[in-house]
Amino acid sequence: MNNEQSKQEIEQLAAEEKMVNDAFQAIVDIYIKSPHRKKIDLITKAFNFAKEAHKGVRRLSGEPYIMHPIAVARIACEEIGLGSTSICAALLHDVVEDTDYTVEDISNIFGPKIAQIVDGLTKISGGIFGEQASAQAENFKKLLLTMSEDIRVILIKICDRLHNMRTLDSQPANKQYKIAGETLYIYAPLANRLGLNKIKTELENLSFRFEHPEEYAKIQQQLEDTAGKRNELFKEFTAPIKEALDKMGLKYQIVERVKSPYSIWNKMQTKHVTFDQIYDILAVRIIFTPTELDKEVNECFDIYVALTKIYKSHPDRFREWLNHPKANGYQALHVTLMSEKGNWIEVQIRSERMHEIAEQGFAAHWKYKEGMITEEEGELNNWLHTIKEILDDPQPDAMDFLDSIKLNLFASEIFVFTPKGEIKTMPANCTALDFAFQIHTFLGSHCIGAKVNHKLVPLSHKLSSGDQVEIITSNSQHVLPSWVNFVSTAKAKGKILAILRRDRREIQKKGETILQEFMERNHLELTTQALDRLCEFHDVQKHEDLYYGLGRKNIILGDKDIDEILGKNKKTTAKIGWRRYVPFMKEKSGSEEKKPAARNYMIVGKDFNRKKPVIITESNINQFLFPGCCHPIPGDDALGFIDGRHRIEIHKRNCPVASKLKSSYGNRILDAKWDMHKTMFFDATIEISGIDRMGLLKEVTQVICDRMNVNIRKVVISSNQGIFDGSIELRVHDREDVRLIMDELKIIDGLQEINQII
Repeated sequence: MNNEQSKQEIEQLAAEEKMVNDAFQAIVDIYIKSPHRKKIDLITKAFNFAKEAHKGVRRLSGEPYIMHPIAVARIACEEIGLGSTSICAALLHDVVEDTDYTVEDISNIFGPKIAQIVDGLTKISGGIFGEQASAQAENFKKLLLTMSEDIRVILIKICDRLHNMRTLDSQPANKQYKIAGETLYIYAPLANRLGLNKIKTELENLSFRFEHPEEYAKIQQQLEDTAGKRNELFKEFTAPIKEALDKMGLKYQIVERVKSPYSIWNKMQTKHVTFDQIYDILAVRIIFTPTELDKEVNECFDIYVALTKIYKSHPDRFREWLNHPKANGYQALHVTLMSEKGNWIEVQIRSERMHEIAEQGFAAHWKYKEGMITEEEGELNNWLHTIKEILDDPQPDAMDFLDSIKLNLFASEIFVFTPKGEIKTMPANCTALDFAFQIHTFLGSHCIGAKVNHKLVPLSHKLSSGDQVEIITSNSQHVLPSWVNFVSTAKAKGKILAILRRDRREIQKKGETILQEFMERNHLELTTQALDRLCEFHDVQKHEDLYYGLGRKNIILGDKDIDEILGKNKKTTAKIGWRRYVPFMKEKSGSEEKKPAARNYMIVGKDFNRKKPVIITESNINQFLFPGCCHPIPGDDALGFIDGRHRIEIHKRNCPVASKLKSSYGNRILDAKWDMHKTMFFDATIEISGIDRMGLLKEVTQVICDRMNVNIRKVVISSNQGIFDGSIELRVHDREDVRLIMDELKIIDGLQEINQII
């Protein structure tokens, strides 16, 4: 038996050895076909070193650990087009973190450049998010600072994250939500900003698949079911285009671009539409070989003119990123045309070079191929400089820090002119105040207004592409807290918050002095307990808030404060600081509304198993917190979050607040499942709109109350010139009830749109 077992182990080891060597050989084969200088010896040396360093270690999936660095190196080489330095760094990226080897060892064996990249990756190892928020912010700052020194650090980190997402099945559900959440919140926007469109799309889809598996499967099935119609439409639409391009003598290919499942789902959520109501699932991409490189822009316009002779173009959907590429290097011409079947179809026109940059990102070639910086790469430098400026201002709160960075990650761009005619690239929806801070912090902090196209406008005026902007300042102007509400760039928001924090600290110091003098006058000791009692008495959360209130004269100390410190006041009723959503409960058979039971919250202890899902039932629902941000009800994809007092909050997985929590406090995320049996009611709201007619509201209420036996809490309907819209608040058992009601309402004549909202 032992001999047989030993033989099996030897065979397994031999099979694994072959699998590892074959995987590495695949990288070598891809690398040989690339335009890079062939440093195969160096790459082989890095592989052998990493293989020996990780010997005997396995991943959660059971495969040898070395397969992960090999996979990351392959993504870097094949999907981004990086060279030998990056491939070696990818193979070695976990060596310093997981073994006894140091950065100095890597430097001595492989040189300082590879060691520098490995060091950058080691500093941000294990994900950029740990237990503590402050530590996460620090790690993210390290990531961005290292990225600004050598862009290859973040490129390899994105490759690392992509492979982790591709192999996420082996992780428990709570880890899946954490990793998927931070991927969607940070890594996908970073990939987008660096022009890695293909990788960004895959990261989004993988995150969507793990967070909302049922929705993902449903959209995938709908895409498969409608593929035949799309293919037929594509052939009919492109036939005359091919004929026209052939006459022009161009070498080209026309490809079908289908909207990704995540993009479809995201549009369904934000626009409150169904799959059938999304009309831009199909787009057409023309990729051509220019006759001469310096003629590619002109030839893009030549193709556009040829297309408009075949089909009518949409006047408001023409996008030109040829002469002024996006900040991530994207260059193309987009036009939307009306097909003969009455469908609007977007056509993207690109040269082969533009297509390569759109798919792989110009960052892959930045500074390492030609040794020259193009205009687009200059834009990347500007963005990295902006990030450095944000890092210069300390952000005490990790969530605020991540938010301020994220503001600039997904932003679309507009082009704005200075009074002297210089072009400045700004995010879409930016204001005059954003522009002022973009030019200089002093200009922003003393800005009182602006002239846009020679007309006076307020600070909050939103800019459009082509605007010429002149900033008006005054030395008497100071930064106001309300400014944060209408700026949209990370730089402006970061600078405003930094100035406000500085001003707040000065006011807090005044408040601290006032309190110390008050305590000394009344012969009282300033202890933590005394501060806590004063905070509770004045209904503030933190000691700093108390000092600030005292400094601003919003809080005046008196005899009652002395009694409170000495414990002489009668116990005050606790005040609610954060309004929470409490499920409304009613027994199925009863007619009386039950008051919610006393809240005896579940407390997470040291022995709590975070890998197992928390099960929400009728008997324990009062042990959980339901914040008012997303109103989860049975049937929603849900997760748990352990708050600062070790209680469990329940959120929808696609809740905006939960997205931040997954990114900043990932280790506190839990899987949550519903086990409800339609004995309780929960609030839900649906929106309806359509063509008004006599008796329509009666039919709506009959469907809901008589046919579906559901209680209506509130109806708000308004009609204007024959068109109505409104909302209906219902008491339902679960999300399935809402779906059934919506399906029944769709039958009513005149109802055009029915959407569910929180």
